[in-house]
Amino acid sequence: MKTIIYAVGDIHGRVDLLQQLQEHIKEHHKFMHAQCDAHIVYVGDYIDGGAYSVEVIDCLMQGMMGWNSTCLLGNHEAMMLECLETDNREAWHTWLSNGGDETLASLGVSFRFGGYDPSVLKEALDEERIAWLRSLPLYKIIGPYLFVHAGIVPEVPIEEQQDKDLLWIRSRFLDSEIDHGHVVVHGHTPGDDPVVKFNRICVDTGATSNGQLTTAVLDGVNKPMFLRATGLAGKRG
Repeated sequence: MKTIIYAVGDIHGRVDLLQQLQEHIKEHHKFMHAQCDAHIVYVGDYIDGGAYSVEVIDCLMQGMMGWNSTCLLGNHEAMMLECLETDNREAWHTWLSNGGDETLASLGVSFRFGGYDPSVLKEALDEERIAWLRSLPLYKIIGPYLFVHAGIVPEVPIEEQQDKDLLWIRSRFLDSEIDHGHVVVHGHTPGDDPVVKFNRICVDTGATSNGQLTTAVLDGVNKPMFLRATGLAGKRG
């Protein structure tokens, strides 16, 4: 591969860690891979948990000048997008209990007394951000790697995977020891350190729970190396 890929784990409203990690990536690429193209893949979960979800969205929408990037859909973005379309209390409770309350706070929105109103959320997010969120793909294939938020159902072709599995799957995928045809690079399941197996790489190191945001540096041949931004832990993983 002539392209070096930087796969960034779940950000969860930690714009401080995102900006720090972007600087690490730029410096690393300048000194280690200056003759190679670069592509950054963000594996989803940009919102919820940390205090600056809107700022993370805006940072990712702006991108890094001169760099190619792909932002994937995470289950947290999917939960918020569902709430944009409904006032169903179950849908809203699911999102808010998974960190959506912090995202509402970053938007300056409060539904303290219930009566969830999608139109208020739409107005706070604005049309440009909503269009960007709705455009996010579920997966990306580059060379030997398949990038996805949560994982895949083993032995099911990627074009036949269900959205809910790509966004939410855990044990069935994490426990699998089969060759998936690609090395699956994912987030969704936080840990203290990245996980590297022959068939998958997990880059979610708990931006809010551990105060760590990690990127895997992938060249298609060698074992991945990792760059990390660190800060104080927040409320959620």
